[in-house]
Amino acid sequence: MTEYVIVGAVILDCLVGDPRTSLHPVVIIGNFIAWLARRLLQVTHSPAYKKLAGAVLVISVLAVVYGVVWLVMAALSSIHSWAGYIGGAVLLSFTISTRSLAEAGREIAGFLSSGNMEQARYKVGWIVGRDTAGLNTGEVTRATVETVAENIVDGIISPLFYAAIGGVPLAFLYRAVNTMDSMVGYKNEKYLDFGMVAARVDDVFNYIPARITGLLIILAAALLQQDASGAFQAIKRDAAKHPSPNSGYSEAGVAGALGIRLGGLNYYGGVASLRSYMGEAKCELEPIHIENTIQIMYVVTTLFIAGTLACKWLFAYL
Repeated sequence: MTEYVIVGAVILDCLVGDPRTSLHPVVIIGNFIAWLARRLLQVTHSPAYKKLAGAVLVISVLAVVYGVVWLVMAALSSIHSWAGYIGGAVLLSFTISTRSLAEAGREIAGFLSSGNMEQARYKVGWIVGRDTAGLNTGEVTRATVETVAENIVDGIISPLFYAAIGGVPLAFLYRAVNTMDSMVGYKNEKYLDFGMVAARVDDVFNYIPARITGLLIILAAALLQQDASGAFQAIKRDAAKHPSPNSGYSEAGVAGALGIRLGGLNYYGGVASLRSYMGEAKCELEPIHIENTIQIMYVVTTLFIAGTLACKWLFAYL
């Protein structure tokens, strides 16, 4: 019963969150990716060979991760069906980050509200790649909202979507894809060619979940008495402007729902980067918008679970 594994995983993640340990499955996957990437990069020089090596990395990591998790789930299920359900829920909880996103966002909002800008900038630097030393309250808020909104897809809906259609092994395969993209999917001299396949595969895997998330954000906005129409219009108008083919759906949706504007000027290593705007600035960005985004995240998660249960039960009676 995959749906019960999904429900159990979300409840477990919300209650316990991600343990900070080197034995965390995603940490182990990241270490494996780093180890294999170092060895592949040692023997590649030309752009063509780097692309080939990047493809080898993706295929190898996905085969190993899927195979190991499939064997673990098979072993648990052979002990008892409930061992498979409980073990599956525990494993799946490692692939989602509902509580950790909420805790990170609320901690930053707390520092902003108390006027502790030094800690707010320091903490937001943990969750974004941009320079944070000179950010003001609105800019720290924007960075936090953008990160939470983007990770509604990467950190929640995508792994749950793949768990729903392919069980825990497929959810871990997605998490491996996303981890590879976050580690080697950069457009710099070192990874432009080597990380190309990982970045493209991540785009493909997030394509459907991102659009499902956009629809659910509109529904969540309506349930939370936010601007559902604004969310729809922002997604329709701005989602495609985002550098990512997928992240714009959640960021634009949240911006429209809250009547705020995301995107704009960021600095990375001192280099300016102007990102297209998402939404309209109907009000100034304030720490409360971080909490509003977290509320949207929780409602979207609940709506996805409800939709998954409804689909499973409907197909069972057809």
